[in-house]
Amino acid sequence: KLEEGWDRMRAATYAYSATAFPMLTGTLITIAGFLPVGLAQSSAGEYTVAIFQVVGISLILSWIGAVVFTPYLGFLILKVHANGDQAAHDLFDTPFYNRLRRWVDACVAHRKKVIIATLALFGLGVVALAHVPEQFFPLSNRPEVIVDLWLPEGSSFEQTEAAAKRMEALLAEDEDVEHVASYIGSGTPRFFMLIVQQLANTNLAELVVMTQDNVARERVMQRVRQILATDFPAVRGRVKRLNVGPPMDYPLAFRVLGENPNIVRGIADRVAEIVREHPGTVDVNDDWHERMPSFRLVLDQDKARALGVSTASLSQALQAHYTGIPVGQLREQDKLIDIVWRASPELRTAADELPDVAVCTANGKSVSLSQFVKFETVFEDGVRWRRNRFPAISVRADVADGKMAPDVAAEIIPKLKPIQDSLPAGYFIETGGSKEDAVTAQKSILIWIPLVLIVTLILLMMQLQNLSRTFMVFSTAPLGVIGAAFALLLFRAPFGFVALLGILALAGMIMRNSVILVDQIEQDEKSGLATWSAIVESTVRRFRPIMLTAAAAILAMIPLSRNDFFGPQAIAIMGGLTVATVLTVFFLPALYAAWFRVERRQSDAS
Repeated sequence: KLEEGWDRMRAATYAYSATAFPMLTGTLITIAGFLPVGLAQSSAGEYTVAIFQVVGISLILSWIGAVVFTPYLGFLILKVHANGDQAAHDLFDTPFYNRLRRWVDACVAHRKKVIIATLALFGLGVVALAHVPEQFFPLSNRPEVIVDLWLPEGSSFEQTEAAAKRMEALLAEDEDVEHVASYIGSGTPRFFMLIVQQLANTNLAELVVMTQDNVARERVMQRVRQILATDFPAVRGRVKRLNVGPPMDYPLAFRVLGENPNIVRGIADRVAEIVREHPGTVDVNDDWHERMPSFRLVLDQDKARALGVSTASLSQALQAHYTGIPVGQLREQDKLIDIVWRASPELRTAADELPDVAVCTANGKSVSLSQFVKFETVFEDGVRWRRNRFPAISVRADVADGKMAPDVAAEIIPKLKPIQDSLPAGYFIETGGSKEDAVTAQKSILIWIPLVLIVTLILLMMQLQNLSRTFMVFSTAPLGVIGAAFALLLFRAPFGFVALLGILALAGMIMRNSVILVDQIEQDEKSGLATWSAIVESTVRRFRPIMLTAAAAILAMIPLSRNDFFGPQAIAIMGGLTVATVLTVFFLPALYAAWFRVERRQSDAS
């Protein structure tokens, strides 16, 4: 306005009166785009709720600064232009603006072609988005490497400790390794919020390997995999990075549920074969682990009653033999120490000594177990999980480097259909892992979309006070998909949960620009311009503010584009906002003219 010849006070007050409320509406619409993140009832929503909080507070403060402090600073700093006696329209009477005016006028004149071309681009964007690799949450850029060592089920604590010490010694020779911490019999403590805690087990050792940096981390992971393959053939090892996002054990998982544990395991073995055949899977295993040999005692009730042996005395004898029973206490200063009676280590660990365990009878005599018990050697599951009261076994796997778990799962699911079709009644195969978590997270977001639509419509109605214009502005919201999809493909960024939030937020940003432009058209119409001229001139006048705000937002996203977590979101917003801003300048005028059936008049042509 200073360039048009206005004085500083008038220009400063105009900046508030003309743009404050359209900007507020646009700001609230942008915040509404993040509303599902703040309301999502899921682990992913809990993890990303800060995005909604930070964006909401920042945008409100930004609006206050834009409508109060910026005009005030402009009043203090900017100078009145010397060419203030020129007409107001001279500012836009330049070769660039005249060329832009002709382009916008052509778009309005050929509105049908522009709308059809935009719809075609939108269709291509939807198709392109379907070809973007999916990823729930990215891996962390922390330098730690987690190494899991699973010895065969039934292995002792001492055997597990020996394997861990051997791995420590090999890692100590690696120059890329700073130090190693080992945890025997259980997983690591939660030094990082997103770590999945392991159940205590004597055959488990988990090592935290601190490397020099991310590049060294990748080298160490390759070496550890080679060490596991060559030096630990009897150990099931796993080498993994830390995850970002809700805690998740394996990115790829398929659950088998049913009533009979043996049938469930048989089905799981068939599923594991198909998963193992896929080239994108690594370290296929199940959460019941391998079966381990064990003794099963078959009690002959008739002989036990004849000998006077009760179930309680049998349990007490076995407890005394293996774990021990307290028979007294020893006082040592202010402490009481239990005196435990149990068999010697040699007798406890010798399987052939079990039949000779003495059991007290009702008359005070003792008999050996072999007189009324039969011994069977059987193989039993080391761990047995249940889900919804059904025995449930999860076939799990990591994915190869460069592969995305949802894409691998989508390729495996059709191959499981023959197994699913042949399942007995009451048996099921479910998809787990990151694909299940992504579906759950997306549902928790999408369930709030109706609320976002209602809030957005209310805000648009309050600003535009016209139902037809409200729906027209609302129809521009999906245009961000065009640029977002092609940007994700161009930069090979995955489409994950955070990128989804970026696309939802794009809708608010696009409608904000549309509101500002439509409001300007209304103001020009009220000032006496014909509708055709108002469309063209409003677009020309709002071109620079719209482009500058979009450019500022796009440039602000560049530092985030290299971040592992926010990178896909930043790329989606940059691409979507770039294309949507161009469409706001050329598509929205054509849509406005078509929506309200605006025709050129003789005065417009002149």
